[in-house]
Amino acid sequence: MTQATLNALTTRDKGSRNSRRLRAAGSIPGVVYGEGVAPLVVSVDAKEFRTSVSGDQGLNSLITLTADGKSYTVLARELQRHKVRGTVAHIDFQVVDPNKPVIATVPVHMIGDAVEVRHADWEIDQQLFSVELKARPADVPTHVDADISHLTPGATLHVGDLVLPAGVEAAGDKNAAVVSTRQGRVALVGGGQDAAAAAPDAAAAPAATPSA
Repeated sequence: MTQATLNALTTRDKGSRNSRRLRAAGSIPGVVYGEGVAPLVVSVDAKEFRTSVSGDQGLNSLITLTADGKSYTVLARELQRHKVRGTVAHIDFQVVDPNKPVIATVPVHMIGDAVEVRHADWEIDQQLFSVELKARPADVPTHVDADISHLTPGATLHVGDLVLPAGVEAAGDKNAAVVSTRQGRVALVGGGQDAAAAAPDAAAAPAATPSA
């Protein structure tokens, strides 16, 4: 995995007014934290930060952050965004050990064709669009595939059913539904018509004569 490099400045004053000045000048305030590391208040160039997380790994990209002559291997966590513009207003950088697992959130992509579901006029309903995984930073996948080709009407694909790469495991509830199936409108209407058609026949049928 390619590791991006990001330079950080530590000579900045705290406070919302100074943070606004930094953002106006094209920088993003942030903090560096992690096990065995004293919290470090920093600021980074907004364009350089966007470049560092523009690869396939996105926010799960490993970054070598340099500040005050020291280098830290970090992941960008807890991004705060401007309520109106949507731009990044603050970043928490978590110091990580490349050889130890971390918790990362990755998107879920549906693949395949649920033929039996489609032929029964049922529908596919994706419940989860991202999933938490536990893996070493370099092993975190860009996404996870949810193969729906084997699904049947009424079936559900759970987190525990996802096929994950070696060295990667689900960090959350393995029983959580990723993709479920439900009756489509055609199936519901068809079922209602069949029931309505059966009702007159049932009414017209003669009552059974009790046996002596």
